[in-house]
Amino acid sequence: MHKGFLKISFLFAATAVMLGAFGAHGLKKIISESLLQTFETGVRYQMYHAFGLMIAAILFKDLQQKRVAMACWLFIDGIILFSGSLYLLAITEGKYPFIGAFTPIGGVCFIVGWILLFTSASNKKIS
Repeated sequence: MHKGFLKISFLFAATAVMLGAFGAHGLKKIISESLLQTFETGVRYQMYHAFGLMIAAILFKDLQQKRVAMACWLFIDGIILFSGSLYLLAITEGKYPFIGAFTPIGGVCFIVGWILLFTSASNKKIS
């Protein structure tokens, strides 16, 4: 287990719940349905990857540690870039569309992180 990544995963999960509540109760009245869905997508992917980070942190010593650490950092970067850009797009009501350029970069971080976990699990015997 990697305690640092585990703690970060818990913080991301907690903030996903807080942001979800903020979206449902605070933003619902002030932004469009489309932008609210954008915000909710950010929350959903943040929670998915908080769980992914949590699992990776728990399995850290059982898998190839370099790859798992890289996957963990990619999940962290992905949450910041993917979810963060969607939050900013929604709360600024799309006034700064260049922010959307960060969303696919975050998505690639997620994908590469999962592939690294796959290869780490495939190349190591798990007891």
